[in-house]
Amino acid sequence: MPDPVIISVDAMGGDIGAAVSVAGVDLALERIGPSREVRFLLHGDERAIAAELARHPRAKAACEIRHTDQVIAGDEKPAVALRRGKGSSLWNAVEAIRDGQAHAAVSGGNTGALMAISKLILRMAGGLERPAIVASWPTARGITSLLDVGANLESDAAQLVEFAIMGEAFHRAVHARSGARPSVGLLNVGSEDVKGHEEVREAHRLLRDTGLELNFFGFVEGNDIARGTVDVIVTDGFTGNVALKTGEGLARFFADTLLESLRSSPLAMAGAVLAQGAIRDMRRRLTPPGGGPLLGLKGTVVKCHGGADAAGFADGIKIAVDLASSGYADQIARNLERLAAALKADAAPKEAVT
Repeated sequence: MPDPVIISVDAMGGDIGAAVSVAGVDLALERIGPSREVRFLLHGDERAIAAELARHPRAKAACEIRHTDQVIAGDEKPAVALRRGKGSSLWNAVEAIRDGQAHAAVSGGNTGALMAISKLILRMAGGLERPAIVASWPTARGITSLLDVGANLESDAAQLVEFAIMGEAFHRAVHARSGARPSVGLLNVGSEDVKGHEEVREAHRLLRDTGLELNFFGFVEGNDIARGTVDVIVTDGFTGNVALKTGEGLARFFADTLLESLRSSPLAMAGAVLAQGAIRDMRRRLTPPGGGPLLGLKGTVVKCHGGADAAGFADGIKIAVDLASSGYADQIARNLERLAAALKADAAPKEAVT
């Protein structure tokens, strides 16, 4: 484990910028405590960052400001960000990993720009083509890791297996109990082996038969996500993004409906006062961790929601610290080698015939 762990932060990313990122750093330091030494490189406008650090002495003591007045806009297209983004707070935050100055980067900025710049600067690991975004989903059993949730709209069987490898390593590093082997499920329209399209059935066969170091459960369905049937659920980015946003929308609907019901009468409001502790606990359990890493890069990059508050940004920092302190990249590399060997063996008879 690196000592200290150094996290590079795009302090100007997200809807609010330095106010949230600095407050998030301060809260992350409080949560992490003295058990790990963590320091931060804050990239962005020095005056704005310094003003926020003045309000957070604990963060100020652990931070170094790297000034730039360039910022990538939230609606800037990835191709434009690649051409004009060099020297921006987002670009510099990722570049610090490549240059050996930081162990991980965190940004609440433009998702497409972050993906494109991270891929350009850090490159992909193990022959992978694109990063996958993983989301941490609150369930009845704790947290389930869902991927991909938007980086790859279509995925073939080999890519789905790669997602399983990356998602299992992520969950083991961030969410699993010490020594536990996370279970992995493949999202499908049914649990039977004959269900689903050709790519998902082929991914099922590869995960079952190729000797990967995975605790493969098999197919799971949409209702298994909230149940927490497995620790890691794998799907393509189109399906995963729809599922994630549907879940977020339902959570907001339930919360709004509950609040409306609690305000419907004086008696209901009195009951709400008595139940406020339970309501706070329910809100905490339904709130997902506020950061999702881009898996598959030669480096750790965590994307926070653009509208994240300090608590959400602190979640992203904590995930970055956990990943930077783990051996998850080595675990991914081992299983990718096994997958490549299995795919080569599968292709060999076909080549001999031709």
